[in-house]
Amino acid sequence: MAGVIPVLDGHNDLPWELRARFNRNLEACDLTHGVPQFHTDIPRLRAGGVRGQFWSVFVPGVRTPHLTSTGFFGDTCQQIDLVHALTERYPGDLALATDSATARRLLEAGDDAPIASLIGAEGGHAIEHDLDKLRALHARGVRYLTLTHNENNDWADSATDQPVHGGLSAFGHEVIREMNRLGMMVDLSHTADATMRAALATSTAPVMFSHSSAREITNHPRNVPDDVLAATAAGGGICMVTFVASFVSSAVAEWAEEYAAAARAAGIDDWQDPRAEDFDLTYPVSRPDATIDDVVAHIEHVREVAGIDHVGIGGDFDGTTWLPAGLQDVASYPRLFAALADRGWSRTDLEKLGWRNALSTFARVEECATT
Repeated sequence: MAGVIPVLDGHNDLPWELRARFNRNLEACDLTHGVPQFHTDIPRLRAGGVRGQFWSVFVPGVRTPHLTSTGFFGDTCQQIDLVHALTERYPGDLALATDSATARRLLEAGDDAPIASLIGAEGGHAIEHDLDKLRALHARGVRYLTLTHNENNDWADSATDQPVHGGLSAFGHEVIREMNRLGMMVDLSHTADATMRAALATSTAPVMFSHSSAREITNHPRNVPDDVLAATAAGGGICMVTFVASFVSSAVAEWAEEYAAAARAAGIDDWQDPRAEDFDLTYPVSRPDATIDDVVAHIEHVREVAGIDHVGIGGDFDGTTWLPAGLQDVASYPRLFAALADRGWSRTDLEKLGWRNALSTFARVEECATT
């Protein structure tokens, strides 16, 4: 396979890692020289063929020591400012893109051009039940909003919480309609099945999954059922397959469920619990490995159900510690493309997977905007 396949990845949590580890102090962390404690730095982005990246401006839906007193919206704005600061600090390597035309120009400019840096906000709690705050995020450059994170918010149900809204509340439907009007992509990763279906029924623009895989292959609530994959494709949207080990490997998912049950039995039900690290070190059953072949199976299933024009990649680097062997950082994408090429994928189809489909979805959402 001649030449590196360009990538427009749907989800990377480097901004949160910069907040949690370095308190947003970019002077303390030089991304041009490699940062081994991260999955992401500029040399490895270049090595992996990453030509565009949706940076997640995530803040947790529960208060943590890394958050300030400004609330979810204020902390999300700080994360947006951090992405802007990254592009200003590394202008030869990163360039802000707030529309599909700019992203396309950067993606097509060649390997030495700055990497198109797009922004996605992870979790509807960021808007604090206020459409003006949704509009403010869009004005600051946010181009997708993930409707929930791991917990329900007060208008949408999460995949990993107990349902309370039947998917979306009346306000949740207003959020979808306003996102359509703005040209902001509706991201259904992390949402409950009922939320997915309610959003698809309401949205007049394509929807996306920024970092989810196929439920039929691994029965995990963070993955997408086949009927939703088909409906997403019918509306012009995309499922960007993620690399999180427990989402792509049934063996890892089963281990994780047993591990979580044992932790709860020991009185640990929060990853921030100071006892969690000791529990992890003493847990007697080793975690199995996920593989590149597991990710390939998800990509090929999404292709089969949704079609080649509706599948992409959202690795979730720096948002998880559980990654498949061989996909340990952002330099790893060529290994995945090589595995797919060995299974008969053409360069044209690999480029659709790598970046063209994601950019096409973004452009279709912009076309639906009425601002």
